Amino acid sequence: MKNKLFISLFFALLVCGPAHADDTTADNNTGTWRDHVKELGILTGYGQTGLPTQKHYEVIPFYVNLGIDMDKLKLGYCDWVEKASKAWFNKDFHPKGYTEFVIEPFASYVPSPDTNAEFGLVLLSKFAYPVTPKIHPYIFGGGGVMYITQHLHNQATQYNFTPQIGGGLSYLIKDDFAINCEYRWRHFSNAHIKEPNDGVNVNLILVGVSWFFN
Repeated sequence: MKNKLFISLFFALLVCGPAHADDTTADNNTGTWRDHVKELGILTGYGQTGLPTQKHYEVIPFYVNLGIDMDKLKLGYCDWVEKASKAWFNKDFHPKGYTEFVIEPFASYVPSPDTNAEFGLVLLSKFAYPVTPKIHPYIFGGGGVMYITQHLHNQATQYNFTPQIGGGLSYLIKDDFAINCEYRWRHFSNAHIKEPNDGVNVNLILVGVSWFFN
């Protein structure tokens, strides 16, 4: 119980820290943090993986994405590339693309091995490149914390860490509205807080929509 409480408090601080930092930084630039929201999206889909001694682990997730515009804060990938180009080669290089800091709460329905659920919060860094005004491929990576109600034989705890990476494509139907399709690799385990801790890797295919604000 103490371990679970410690993990919960640790991740509460981890999540609140970046969010508070973004809020403070935004206020020191122009407007509030709301002026720096670039994207609001929803995603759902399906994922599964095999388990050693149980039926396949299957998941139907529902994600909500809040994307903070890191380029407005001069902290995007393109900003770092421009600075490096100027410092190392004394040349001006202005790459295309935009960067978001994504805050992503989620809940999932787990139909197998048994009917259960997942709940969690993930923080991601996302970079998108506009190939055309309508087609924007993107990549992302990050991690967070989750709780699963399913008891797994190869996983001692129901509180877990969940690093994730993936990529996808946004197709803009309008300037402020897009359809998204993505692949995501998602791991979860308890970082050897308690054994067994074999970890579970889930492959996810997701679809959804996004609204862009600036």
